[in-house]
Amino acid sequence: MNIRTVIFAAAGLLLASAVHAENHAPNPYQTIEGWAKLPEGRVWGATSAIYPAKDGKHIWIAERCGANSCVDSDLDPVLLFDQEGNLVRSFGAGLFAWPHGMFVDADGNVWVADAVGYAAVPPGWGHVIYKFSPQGELLMTLGTKGVAGSGKTTFRKPSDILVAPNGSIFVVDGHGSSEGEPVNNRVVKFDNNGEYLLEWGMTGGDAGEFEDPHALAMDSQGRLFVGDRANSRIQIFDQEGKHLSTWTQFGRPSGLFIDSNDILYSADSESNDRRNTGWKRGIRIGSAKDGFVTEFIPDPEPDQDNSGTSGAEGVAVDADGNIYGAEVGPRQVNKYVRR
Repeated sequence: MNIRTVIFAAAGLLLASAVHAENHAPNPYQTIEGWAKLPEGRVWGATSAIYPAKDGKHIWIAERCGANSCVDSDLDPVLLFDQEGNLVRSFGAGLFAWPHGMFVDADGNVWVADAVGYAAVPPGWGHVIYKFSPQGELLMTLGTKGVAGSGKTTFRKPSDILVAPNGSIFVVDGHGSSEGEPVNNRVVKFDNNGEYLLEWGMTGGDAGEFEDPHALAMDSQGRLFVGDRANSRIQIFDQEGKHLSTWTQFGRPSGLFIDSNDILYSADSESNDRRNTGWKRGIRIGSAKDGFVTEFIPDPEPDQDNSGTSGAEGVAVDADGNIYGAEVGPRQVNKYVRR
């Protein structure tokens, strides 16, 4: 056996070990179902938007009004819960078509992306980012409500939002579309007043290109992590759009969260034998510094071969390290606590 054969064999063993670890890493968490308590008579809709409040104890959630759309609903989709799952306050009725991604900035303001889903939505709805005060006052709107576009003041199904420590605003735009429908596949950067600065990305699979950029997170170094979902990878950039790295070991990311210790949480709600073959759905946990996956909370849904979505699509972590998974298909929010 020559040295080249040995090197290739070793590389193959390392790859097999990595895939094994990322599907079968230990799960030190127990699941608390039915954690969040809705008002009597109200049921969960599809839910992907979730983020801890400024205090790290309360949890913000935006759900789709007991269904998969809030169009013509009189329900408040944006909800604040305490750690025991009690509803503290709510707001947002009449504004949203399809709440999707969420972020809470350093001042406690709540940002929510209204992406517009695959189902038909009447004209005049969606394609915007809303900024609310913690009490629900609308402070800013990015984009033009009901207008889909690719310009400096329009989005087409924006999926997620992030505000950097210096106030810069990042939006991933846009959500995957039906066959033949245009899609933007870009990251857009604004200043703290919502003025357009720059953008990067186009449709494709090369570095700096996207297929359904679905989630955002930022580490302590200020690096921007983009969940490039349909390409089954995370791409990492600096804040000017320079591509730094590409990671595939966190599955097919629908949701991302990085905590104060640079622990990365990636919610994979779509991997199956048709999309991202060989990968299982669930929440992968690892280091945002070196990319090693150390823990895995498997999707409780046993059928991993279906073509839909199950398990957590949005993921958030509170100040005590408890994990929250917002689920679109099963329409629920689960809490995960260490055993």
